[in-house]
Amino acid sequence: MSDSSTEATASGLPGFVRSFVHRVAGDPRVLPVEGPLPAFTGATRWLNSDPLTPQGLRGRVVLVDFWTYTCVNWLRTLPYVRAWDAKYAGQGLTTIGVHTPEFAFEHDVANIVAQVHALRVPYPIAVDSDSGVWNAFDNHYWPAVYLADAEGRIRYHHFGEGEYAMQEMVIQHLLLEAGAQDVALDLVAVAPVGLEVAADYPTLRSPESYLGYGQATGMASPDGLQADQPYDYTAPPRLGLNEWAPVGGWAISARAATATAANARLAFRFQARDVNLVMGPAVRGTAVPFRVSLDGQPASGAVGTDVDADGTGTVREQRTYQLIRQPGPITERVVEIAFRDPGVETFCFTFG
Repeated sequence: MSDSSTEATASGLPGFVRSFVHRVAGDPRVLPVEGPLPAFTGATRWLNSDPLTPQGLRGRVVLVDFWTYTCVNWLRTLPYVRAWDAKYAGQGLTTIGVHTPEFAFEHDVANIVAQVHALRVPYPIAVDSDSGVWNAFDNHYWPAVYLADAEGRIRYHHFGEGEYAMQEMVIQHLLLEAGAQDVALDLVAVAPVGLEVAADYPTLRSPESYLGYGQATGMASPDGLQADQPYDYTAPPRLGLNEWAPVGGWAISARAATATAANARLAFRFQARDVNLVMGPAVRGTAVPFRVSLDGQPASGAVGTDVDADGTGTVREQRTYQLIRQPGPITERVVEIAFRDPGVETFCFTFG
């Protein structure tokens, strides 16, 4: 059953939720034991908590959520994880966020701390900058949720977005199995905003696209790639769907595309409701203004949460910025972002 079907059924028929929770309580085959909850000894530090251990967590249900703060897929799951922590912590659930970075700047603890506050992540966080916890779980995905029972055994996992109703029902079951009383069997209601809003999948035709040549696809500059050196790129006559091009002064390395001159631009032909860009100033503490356009016109009326109504914004920190949120109809369009000054590193476009 797809996630959307599960949620619709569970919310429309609360008895289905009760039936599931009580059925699995008497049938361990529904939630088999996947192995012991690994230790968190690979964490380089902890936020919001002293270090936690599987032994110290015995008697509590444990939700382990692997994340990295620029990951738009994780950002869309955050409202649910936050709501589950708020609803079930008093009944025996401990939520642990394991922050395993993707980009180099996500290793910076100051960046992580800033985003923990900005994103309102209240539960314990294992800072996993050396991927020690990631490797202990043999994890391969952001986001990834693992649920362990009160005896310290992993009983369920889910990779990626979706299946929120199923995940919550498993939490309820494991709490009841541990002896929790009066577990409310309704499902949480969330009100996501900005980057937390689920993608508009029926209209989405553009994939995540990296800009550093180590992972880049779709670059369509008439000059070709001029790797690891400043270069003044010319604009292409036209872009095909999911093609992008640098225009003006850029230095493209394996990890990022960095603006090296004033008014450097990036253009991308996409089809999606939302356009996001992972980026930040190359030098901490600097701020670089930018402007966003759609099909050559100011993006007024279709701006994302990080862009003002006139299509302008400012890069101040290294994170994911939402540039575009269209009201519809959704068709192929060209988004362009232009930076007034050099010194911005851009890493990855994502869409929703």
